[in-house]
Amino acid sequence: MKDKEENATILDFLPYGYPLEKKMMPIAQAIGDKKFTLLQLVPRRGIKLEISEKVYIGDGRREKIYYILGKLPENKLTETAREQLQDVIKKEITDNAQKFVDFFNNAQAINTRLHQFELLPGFGKKHTEAILEERNKKPFESLEDLKKRVSNLPDPTKAIEKKLLEEITRMEKYYLFLNH
Repeated sequence: MKDKEENATILDFLPYGYPLEKKMMPIAQAIGDKKFTLLQLVPRRGIKLEISEKVYIGDGRREKIYYILGKLPENKLTETAREQLQDVIKKEITDNAQKFVDFFNNAQAINTRLHQFELLPGFGKKHTEAILEERNKKPFESLEDLKKRVSNLPDPTKAIEKKLLEEITRMEKYYLFLNH
């Protein structure tokens, strides 16, 4: 796999492992910075990890992480990790706003019955038609511009947040923002 995660952000740190499991092994729940892969990381002995701390998980010597235990199943996400995940997603949207504006300016139909817009929570056929109509007049300059020009549109930022969360935590048939 050539496009492996190099760095991850700690979502939660459980110094005594999962409460209901017999192993008392410290575990960190993290998200990869590149592909947003949810991971379970085992820290080196004596290392305490902080929430939202960035750690190196690539090849070669890792300072704080002993090994990657594997992907983190959604049902194991702690409440703290879920909250942190929301913050990571919000930051991604804020830091890369243009990427999401470009999505609204360039999204295409998936097939004759389904458009990419309709995969966003709360977006239906009427929203899709209205977005396409406005986009044909002039490309959107920001998510606020989109919201202003298309009436009765659910908040695009919130819809993107929800869709990103779904793409990160579940297997989806169609991905809009993550390459799986």
